[in-house]
Amino acid sequence: MIDPCRYYLLLEAGGRPVQHGWWGSAEVARDKFRRWVGEYGSMPGARITLNDEASVEVLAIWPDPR
Repeated sequence: MIDPCRYYLLLEAGGRPVQHGWWGSAEVARDKFRRWVGEYGSMPGARITLNDEASVEVLAIWPDPR
């Protein structure tokens, strides 16, 4: 069964939430992550994170802190 709230995507700017969404598919969530980076990545202070709520892990962060 697909959990519609498994993958959580958050866009923050200046440390404040701007937009967020939930998806049940990892493929769809990763696609949304890439789209958000393209659409909102140039926003001052933007940070985008993709989390897997089931495994409690961060799957992707932009900008990449490494």
